[in-house]
Formats: sequence, C-alpha cells, structure tokens
Amino acid sequence: MNQLDHTQDILRQLIAYPTISADSNLQMIEYLADYLDHVGADVLLNHARDGTKANLFATLGQGHENGVLLSGHTDVVPVADQDWSHDPFDMVERDGRLYGRGTCDMKGFIAACLTKAQDYAKLPLKTPVHFAFTYDEETGCIGAQGLAKLLQDQGITPRLAIIGEPTRMKAIEGHKGCCEYTTHFHGKAGHGSMPDIGVNAIEYAMRYGTKLMDIAQDLQGRAPENGRFAPPWTTLNIGRITGGHIHNVIPENCSMDWEFRPVQDADFSYVKNTIETYVSDTLLPEMQRRDPNANITTEIVGEVVGLEPTDQNEARDIVLELTGQNHADVVPFGTEAGIFAALGMSVVVCGPGSIEQAHKPDEFIDLSQLDACLSFLTKLESKLAA
Repeated sequence: MNQLDHTQDILRQLIAYPTISADSNLQMIEYLADYLDHVGADVLLNHARDGTKANLFATLGQGHENGVLLSGHTDVVPVADQDWSHDPFDMVERDGRLYGRGTCDMKGFIAACLTKAQDYAKLPLKTPVHFAFTYDEETGCIGAQGLAKLLQDQGITPRLAIIGEPTRMKAIEGHKGCCEYTTHFHGKAGHGSMPDIGVNAIEYAMRYGTKLMDIAQDLQGRAPENGRFAPPWTTLNIGRITGGHIHNVIPENCSMDWEFRPVQDADFSYVKNTIETYVSDTLLPEMQRRDPNANITTEIVGEVVGLEPTDQNEARDIVLELTGQNHADVVPFGTEAGIFAALGMSVVVCGPGSIEQAHKPDEFIDLSQLDACLSFLTKLESKLAA
C-alpha cells in the first residue's frame, strides 16, 4: 500500500471519531497514542481537569531538546443545522476529494503525520520529532494552553514547530490573535409600563454593544503602517445577543457574545481597557443606582495570542526551502501557533487543504493536497537525520 492510500485509511478512521469540541476526544487520542506507541514513540497524555479530553505529546528520537514539533488539533466544529449530503463522520471519496467533518481542519494533517511517523522511526534521527495533538482549539485553544504549561513545567523545549492548519501547503508566518468573550448583564425585572422600577438588561447590553462598535471604528485608524493583514486593522464583531421574555416585561438578563482579533499587542490593551472603563465609570453606576444588585460580568471564552512575523524564523525558512516557495504570507484566522511561539520556538503554519472549506457542510480535502503534505514531510527527513 502506498503512503497516500495508507493516509486515506488513517484519515477515514479519524473522521469516524465525532470529536466535536463539546464532546470527548479520548477515543481518538487513544487511537493516536496506540499508533505512535506501536512505532516506538514515547507518548505522554495531558488530560483536561474534568478528564473527558486530553492532549497527546509524543517523541521519536532521543531527548526533548532541539526537536521539530508537528502539531494539530483533534477537535472539530459542530455539524448541527448544516446541510450535509452524507454522514459527516463517514468519509466519502468523490472526484479526487475526501469529504467529511475534519478532513481539512485538520485531521488530514494528523493522518499524514501518522503515516510519516513510521518512516521517521526508522531514521538515525539526530533531531527528535515531536507530535502534539490537542483538544478544544476551536473553542479558544484551551488544550494547547494546557499543553504549553506542561511542556514549560517539564523543561521540554522543541526548537521549532510546524502547525498543520489548512493553508494549501503555503508557509504562513503571521496571523491575528483571537479574543472571545460573553458579557452578561443582570438587571431587574418589572412591568414594561413602568421602566423606572426595573433595570433593563437589554438596554444596557445595547449601549455596551454601541460602545464596542465605536471601538471597532477607532481600531481602523490604529492600523499599523504597511500592515500585511486583510484588513490591516484589528477587527471586532458582535456574534450573538440573547435575553428577554416578551414585549411587555422589562428583561432581567441579557448576554452578548463578541470577539476581536488584534493585529498588535497595543490593540489588545486598548480594547480591554476602553470597554472596562466604560462599564466601571458609566454603565454599572447607572444600573446600580436603580438596583444595587445589578451587575455586568464578562466571561473569557478564550484569549489566543497572534503570531507576529519576525525577521529570523527557522521554521519558516525550512518550509520555504522544502516546498520551493519564495515568500511566506499572513492570514486573518487564528491558530495555536502563537502559544508555541511564546515558549521560545520558531513557528510556522503550513498544512494541507483550504481554510475556505473549513467549518462548512461537505467539508473536503483534495487528494492532491494530502499528497503534497506527504511529499513535504518526506523532504523533512533530510533535516531530521542531518
């Protein structure tokens, strides 16, 4: 069986694990652990606090210093309310494409890594190869943050990392951060005909949202000179507002889901400080003058750092060399790359498939993309045994 066929077989098995972020990924992690253990890797599992999920960190070769890390996330986004033409967890091949939830985002890369692990295990490795497969990337990179802490605590310091998100095998050296929040507004219920006796949670949520939109407008003027992102400024989005019961009842509670994607650290501080000051100096005092129990609280869903391009980047340079590309790009979507970069690694994002297919019904990856990934990972052998 050739490597592409073997990778398809592995990918079919991975797709069959319905690792939606809200659910457990343990069955898939056990499969990955058994596979890598069988080829001789040193396997370490890092469980979530509730025990329902785990990261996997595995090593081929001697030592934890100076290694090359290949990383991907095991979780996928939900399929509910999406119009799939077939069972999303039963991979289907059609017209040179493999269809299924997670084929491109990003189980295709993981499957290719497993295929190549067999070859890496036979090499006289001078550079160890690490595999990091994480949970809950789609909901704030929670797993990668836990794994990063473990690596730091244990003094495990790979030299460089390749994050296999779908980039059509193009080298990506930078991306925006992603900060996600749910802000809760607690007021006081009452009859709609007497607004002065209540505290309208939706009213204050709307004012909060208006302030966020003012901030979003300000961010456009803060775009760095010669910014490479599209758009070049930090974006802000309100994704959902929920609250209230009926037209004639003053709503007691309201929640707002929102996010922003900073292109620079200064924008992170600007957004957080501006909205927190508006709450503490304006909104909350007004609410609590009507009812001292009124409150506004913000739940941090995830604060994922971006990946800032740097002049010196060994991981980027290796990917450019092995793929024959002459420059690296930046992208607006977030990945776990910044988390690993914060540990001192040189990091690049490069993987098979297109982000345009991610999160959509009938998600797919082209077989040619899997083949290109396998070719790249094969060329990487020259760096591992050198």
